[in-house]
Amino acid sequence: MSIPLQQHLLAKLTSAPPAPLCIAFSGGPDSTALLHALASLPLARQRGLRAVHVDHGLHVQSTGWAECCQRFCASLQLHCEVLRVQVDLQRGTGLEAAARHARHAALEAQLQPDEWLLLGHHRDDQAETVLLKLLRGAGPEGLGGMRTIRPFGCGQLWRPLLSLARAQLRTYVEAHRLPCIDDPSNTDTRLARNHLRHEILPRLTEHWPQAMDSILHSAALCHDAADALRMQWLPAVQTLRDPLTGGLQVAGWLALAPALRGPLLDHWLHAQGLPAPTIAQRRQIERQCGARPGQQPCIRWPGVELHIWKGQLWASPPRSTTAGLWETSWCGQPLRLPDGGVLSLSTADARLPRPLSVRLRRGGERIRPAGDRHTRELRDLFQQAMIPPWRRSAFPLLFDGDTLIAVADRWISDAGVALFRVAGTQPRWTHCG
Repeated sequence: MSIPLQQHLLAKLTSAPPAPLCIAFSGGPDSTALLHALASLPLARQRGLRAVHVDHGLHVQSTGWAECCQRFCASLQLHCEVLRVQVDLQRGTGLEAAARHARHAALEAQLQPDEWLLLGHHRDDQAETVLLKLLRGAGPEGLGGMRTIRPFGCGQLWRPLLSLARAQLRTYVEAHRLPCIDDPSNTDTRLARNHLRHEILPRLTEHWPQAMDSILHSAALCHDAADALRMQWLPAVQTLRDPLTGGLQVAGWLALAPALRGPLLDHWLHAQGLPAPTIAQRRQIERQCGARPGQQPCIRWPGVELHIWKGQLWASPPRSTTAGLWETSWCGQPLRLPDGGVLSLSTADARLPRPLSVRLRRGGERIRPAGDRHTRELRDLFQQAMIPPWRRSAFPLLFDGDTLIAVADRWISDAGVALFRVAGTQPRWTHCG
């Protein structure tokens, strides 16, 4: 089996652009077979073949696994970078999704320009993915399963083994007596994919021996359908997306045919790093788009808050509950705010002539912006600036003693302008969502 796998990969490499190669190496049998086979090909080494291992920190042996991966790569004379991540279990998306989010974020950040990231997914993984998408009510794009190649970070994500079976990779590993990591979570049937792999698919193939081929054939047809639909809805994205707010125009979105409306919404959300809604949540969004003027509907699902306001859809990660009495002293150093945003100065090494007090809105605050003849309530300023109500509580307020001199970097009083001029800098607010 070793020769067919190597020949398969050589053919793939020969037909692919001459891009640098990086393997996402978990240490399991699939990525081990992929890495070992590629390491035997001079063409892969000529393209700077290297490996990265993500340590999720979810198992007591994860550090040892990372060391095993580095030793294995060293035996192949390949470099292996270990990426340690924190899995956010508070996202509300479940363990599998949270770990995948953390892993992809780390891999995307680590990828070099124009580099191709290789994953060891095979045809059995593809069938599992299609069935999981089916059970979650996905449309043609989801039912098409994983794409062989797709954009990823500043490069591409490539799955060169999607046409090969898990058994072929296992045979390769056994033939070469390759050491592999045995992650016990892979047999935990409480996890959706494992339950499908160990409990459901064996029963399906027992009664329908052709099930795997049929699933993958249907997936290919769904991808063809998704590609045809994409040619119709993709041009509408730029028309419906507000370039200033990033919001999606409700009327134009609802005017689309349902087959176009769903994938366009998903694309808009994914472009912001947000997960797509379920069928039920999508229907709720469409119903709430007809809310009466003055209402501010909000539809929530794990990882997302979607607001309908001023004729637009607005989406962001769920906002942390911030304490109204939060307050801290600030001299100009980068300051992490309760919602994850950052307050800093435009000049990195600048410092303020005296400490300011930073807090969030408590109600009734007023400021006289520089050049304005009148003192304004923040409520009026926010309304005039068309700032959505749910975003207003995140604005950091800068006080010099008891006097409000700046609202983030949006409104600054004459006294604030003078103070920042002395420091030779300006406030800068990087908000979250």
